[in-house]
Amino acid sequence: MSPQRPEVGDLFRRFRDRLATNGPGQSAADGPGQRGGPRVRGGAAGAGSRADLTSPQPRTAEPSGLRAGRRGGRRGGGEELRVPEAEFTSYYGRPILKAPVWKWDIAAYLFTGGLAAGSSLLAAGGQLTGRPALRRAGRVTALAAVSASAVFLVKDLGRPARFHHMLRVAKPTSPMSMGTWILTAYGPAAGVAAIAEVAGRLPRHGPLGLAGRALPSLGHVAGLFAAGTAPALATYTGVLLADTAVPSWHEAYPELPVIFAGSALASGAGVGLLAVPPEQAGPARRMAVAGAALELVGTHRVETRLGLLSEPYRLGRPGRLLRASRLLTAGGVAAALLGRRSRSVSTLSGAALLAASVLTRFGIFYGGVASARDPRYTVVPQRERADARRTGMDLPSDRAAPPAV
Repeated sequence: MSPQRPEVGDLFRRFRDRLATNGPGQSAADGPGQRGGPRVRGGAAGAGSRADLTSPQPRTAEPSGLRAGRRGGRRGGGEELRVPEAEFTSYYGRPILKAPVWKWDIAAYLFTGGLAAGSSLLAAGGQLTGRPALRRAGRVTALAAVSASAVFLVKDLGRPARFHHMLRVAKPTSPMSMGTWILTAYGPAAGVAAIAEVAGRLPRHGPLGLAGRALPSLGHVAGLFAAGTAPALATYTGVLLADTAVPSWHEAYPELPVIFAGSALASGAGVGLLAVPPEQAGPARRMAVAGAALELVGTHRVETRLGLLSEPYRLGRPGRLLRASRLLTAGGVAAALLGRRSRSVSTLSGAALLAASVLTRFGIFYGGVASARDPRYTVVPQRERADARRTGMDLPSDRAAPPAV
């Protein structure tokens, strides 16, 4: 006959006795003479318990982090297990924000819009100070620049009808809607002012003669109206960029309109320095100084004030473009002030200011695109704002206590 198997109750009692003798930290195969047993409670271990506690035994190797965690959990000391630092990645390697789908034509649109606005202001200055060459250069450049802006905008929209559809409503809270209406008001005024410059070449008799006599007055009114809407045309694109979710554009909302206004003034001054003799370029030089001051101060702030979000404006292609823009702006203003009597120096100054305006618009544009492609520029500022709100909601201990009577 086969030997009788022990019952389940006997097995459980044996396991309980062994557990009471050896402790939970020792396996069932360990004997009572090993060191892994616990301190004996009462007299349950018998007379050999003291010898068992002092007898040597090999301990099972444990990971140092786990052993330190057990000691820290039991005695309040030891190392603390930490979660590794998070990496700024996203699902399937895709960015958190969708980068702007705008291409280089939108950056060019930013420049031509500012050039049109600055040229209208230059033309108004020439008109009010009796400088016909300056007025003519500003009006013709304004019409050419706003026409180029319309081409770039329609190219981005895909169909000209979409621009017309934007005119169905006027939404003051939408920079794009306001920009559409600003362009609609500015374009015809700039066109009439530019056409008025050819009034002297029309015949003096007949219908063309009548139009030639009426055009100068209409041109003066249209030129002043275009100059009145020029500041809005120069700055609304900065508001439009800051109204997006692109981190480095959104956080630079106080500086972008200032930068674009200064760039528009500098580009208009460049046109005046290029097109007119130095003795008539006084308003252009003053515009160059004002525009350069606004542009340099604004770009310096976006490169230093935004913390982490200033990096896209300092690194890579945007950083190179903005650094070159600063050098050209400073050099153009210095040449405009020092070369007042030299036509060649004024020409170089105007070219430098125009090139600086182009580089500024492209640098700001590509800096925002770079910030949208890197998840770090989205995650870190959000965490900082969340921590700041959480810290602000916690009351200090002295405020939490009731006031003393």
